[in-house]
Amino acid sequence: MLLNRNLTAAAAATAIALLMAAPADARVLNMHNGGDVTSLDPHKVSGDWENRVVGDIFEGLVTEDVNAEPIPGMAESWEISDDGLVYTFTLREDAVWSDGEPVTADDFVFAFQRLMDPATAADYAYLQYTIKNAEAINTGENEALDSLGVKALDDRTLEITLENPTPYLLSALTHYTAYPIPQHAVEANGDEWVRVENIVVNGPYKPTEWVPGSHVLTEINENYYDAGNLAIEGVKFFTLEDESAALKRYRAGEFDILTEFPTDQYQWMQENLPGEARVAPFAGLYYYAVNTQQEPFTDPNVRKALSMSINREVIGPQILGTGELPAYSWVPPGMANYGDPARVDWADMDYGAKVEEAKRLLEEAGFNEDNPLSLQLRYNTNENHKRIAVAVAAMWKPLGIEVELYNTETKVHYDELTKGILDVARAGWLADYNDAFNFLQLLETGVPFNYGRWSNEDYDALLDEQATITDLEERAAVMKEAEQIALDQSASIPIYYYISRNVVKPYIEGFEDNVFDIHRTRWMSINE
Repeated sequence: MLLNRNLTAAAAATAIALLMAAPADARVLNMHNGGDVTSLDPHKVSGDWENRVVGDIFEGLVTEDVNAEPIPGMAESWEISDDGLVYTFTLREDAVWSDGEPVTADDFVFAFQRLMDPATAADYAYLQYTIKNAEAINTGENEALDSLGVKALDDRTLEITLENPTPYLLSALTHYTAYPIPQHAVEANGDEWVRVENIVVNGPYKPTEWVPGSHVLTEINENYYDAGNLAIEGVKFFTLEDESAALKRYRAGEFDILTEFPTDQYQWMQENLPGEARVAPFAGLYYYAVNTQQEPFTDPNVRKALSMSINREVIGPQILGTGELPAYSWVPPGMANYGDPARVDWADMDYGAKVEEAKRLLEEAGFNEDNPLSLQLRYNTNENHKRIAVAVAAMWKPLGIEVELYNTETKVHYDELTKGILDVARAGWLADYNDAFNFLQLLETGVPFNYGRWSNEDYDALLDEQATITDLEERAAVMKEAEQIALDQSASIPIYYYISRNVVKPYIEGFEDNVFDIHRTRWMSINE
């Protein structure tokens, strides 16, 4: 049995250090948050802009430190069985909801069962399928919610049983799908429990105002176990997808942090706002989804032609100007226990040769000057996405492809993608936990975020197989075999690996660049 106790001391030391650095008079942090928050319910969100809010007001068994590494949250310690299948968590004695009620193991049981209940329709439920019977329950094969492998042994002891040993479980438990839900508040208010006047939370902050399309405002949750060490009074998360407007407001002093910036302003910011524009490696992939259920995109060679003719080498340094690296794999480099990802077999060809091969593939598929391929390229409203879409349309023009550019706000864009309304569409994926499976699962049959509806039996079988393998090298080899299938079939079009792009005022302390681009307010302070 393994026992984790040493992280609590580290967390306490970090908190004490931040308290010593904190200003005497804390104030509200004004954050540009990009997209519009659709819900405060952890089971109803999916975007990084929502994660920033929900991750401040809720906390799971495990939470993130300043570097986005897992540390104890609601659980003060845990034990792992020798076979890696059973995790036993001990909740901290001072785990309390914002209304003063204790956070109990039953709240976690209620939350996980609610997450897996098909009636909840949680798009992200599949992230926790490693829990015993989770997938069967969520897909309707097993109607017994109480058969889920999450049990309350007593008020402070929670037992989680897995289908197979899962090396990334603790990282996955930092995700908002693993947050507890206040059973007493949900039972008292039904679906209205998430309204600001009703919501009960267990994180460092609690929401006080939510105006859809405008902002979410939070303040310190005085019942949070570490409330005395919080240096920031609260956060105003502003909805604003116009990055140029956001930068102007930042320069005017209206924002303390930007979570994105127009890349054509990067050089100017380096010269005029030295040290404030923060660009760092990021575990994420920018890609174009292709509707594989719709002619002519059912043809892998048509998809391959679209992919081959994108000149990835110029996008990061020239079109964006912030140096994003070209992506020829589905899994970004650097994922734990994976090594070098698989690659498309044409990655090292000269770009001119790629274009000629793409033309040949399209001609074989019946497309030429007399019968050009026409498609709609969708992207969510954002200057950088538009810049890339315009460039890609220009790259496709020599192939005779006629492109209609179509943009909508983020909420509408992703709603339509989940409904399969697309020819080709911009999408992005940021790692939820440090494992290649998090990216590979996006292309699995039936997964809600498989926007292109690509489906391959061999691929699905390999993903099922990897879940049963305990040897990490063998598991990686099986996942890499699956990745190669997806790349050979051009299941989707990887374009570049993300870098995080933030702009942070010099008086903000505790904002540390990390590969998951997660920066909880709990660790920050304002020293003006």
